[in-house]
Amino acid sequence: MSDVNKVWHLAARPTGFPSESDFELRESPIPTPGPGQVVVRNDVMSVDPAMRGRMNDVKSYVAPFQLGEPLDGGAVGTVVASEHEHVKVGDSVLHGLGWRSYALLDGAKVRTVDTAAAPSSAYLGVLGMPGLTAYAGLLDVARMRPEETVFVSGAAGAVGTLVGQIARLRGARLVIGSAGSAEKVRYLTDELGFDAAFNYRDGDIRAQLKRLAPDGIDVYFDNVGGEQLEEALFRMNLHGRIAVCGAISQYNTPDAKGIRNLSLLISKRLTMQGFLVLDHWSRREAFVEEVTAWLREDKLKVAETFVDGIDNAVGAFLGMLKGDNLGKMVVRLS
Repeated sequence: MSDVNKVWHLAARPTGFPSESDFELRESPIPTPGPGQVVVRNDVMSVDPAMRGRMNDVKSYVAPFQLGEPLDGGAVGTVVASEHEHVKVGDSVLHGLGWRSYALLDGAKVRTVDTAAAPSSAYLGVLGMPGLTAYAGLLDVARMRPEETVFVSGAAGAVGTLVGQIARLRGARLVIGSAGSAEKVRYLTDELGFDAAFNYRDGDIRAQLKRLAPDGIDVYFDNVGGEQLEEALFRMNLHGRIAVCGAISQYNTPDAKGIRNLSLLISKRLTMQGFLVLDHWSRREAFVEEVTAWLREDKLKVAETFVDGIDNAVGAFLGMLKGDNLGKMVVRLS
């Protein structure tokens, strides 16, 4: 066991795209558990787009990070000390105190996971928050039906890679994705089974959507907002549904322009709904059962990008915001 605990703190609130100077890595003693507490050596931690929003001092569905205080996020680790009767040393647990080498936690607030059945990183991705986000967003919020055309923006990310595959497995007629490089476009079609994909950086997004979805789009799963949302609205079919999961194209642009064609919601009788995975925990059992079966039958592929070392966690976060990852970005700490 290491002699120190390394913990990332928010040193400054970013203006626009974050920089490494907005973060500070501090060292402290490894904590000792009190009654009912456990100490976890983190093995893997998550970096997510939503963390960027928490770096702004604004009211939202989750409290913002505080200046000078530790960051937090999803992590899976090994219990190294326990004063909780139901959590044992050696257990692998999922919890919410990433961004540090060792976490001191209330034993009642960790969830034991089976790393023999699936690797630790799976509980941060395909079997975790991104997986449930994709599943509930597509099937419950967008209410996708068989034989529909589905468009997924940010399709090479942690959520997007799963949305497209779930749509295919649930009988979509046509699955289209957008990504930010030719390599990612090839991955979507050649490896994940998307029917078509395009590089949004090539320009004229509306023309590309028209070419790939000549009969229009029934379901749009939006991870990016901005220009792609605006252009997708032009291609939506009557009574189409849009599930708004994220707006990563605008997270680092405080003066981002608004969507200019929202009147199409009226003329096309569209439904556009934002959602949070927090509202869909009741679906978790059904989600895990179906996704686990797909994984076991090799019908669902998992895309992950790994960065090693707690010292490189900020680099992983910034790389994720720039789109350096394919699938889920995970930091391996041990």
